[in-house]
Amino acid sequence: MSDDKARYEKIRVLLIEDESYTRHVIEGLLRQIGFTLISQAKDGGEGFKETVRVRPQVVLCDVHMEPVDGLDYLSKLRGFANAAIAATPVVFLTADKQQETVVSAKQLKVDGYLVKPVSLQLLKQRLDGLLKFHSLI
Repeated sequence: MSDDKARYEKIRVLLIEDESYTRHVIEGLLRQIGFTLISQAKDGGEGFKETVRVRPQVVLCDVHMEPVDGLDYLSKLRGFANAAIAATPVVFLTADKQQETVVSAKQLKVDGYLVKPVSLQLLKQRLDGLLKFHSLI
């Protein structure tokens, strides 16, 4: 995996997760893949501000957070006036695999959905597919 790490170094990632331990673990996985530009937020409200400020090329977002959850974050993002920011790719990382949540996420045009705990291999696969689809790698 180390031979292709360089292609991830310039990709800005925003991680929105309310549990600090989980943020730490996922950040570690991202760094193992080769990402170095990683911003963090503790909920969807803070995450939205970071999205506008940092302009990440991909967002990894938990679904269940207080006071602003991932679905509210994604709804606000997709409705944002700046089309480039509104189209930011978002992957939900969540323990929630209930059909209702998945359907809501799809209606809001989520770009991916991974059930926690997520493996390094699965996270890399999903991000590679997304980054290639958006011509970022």
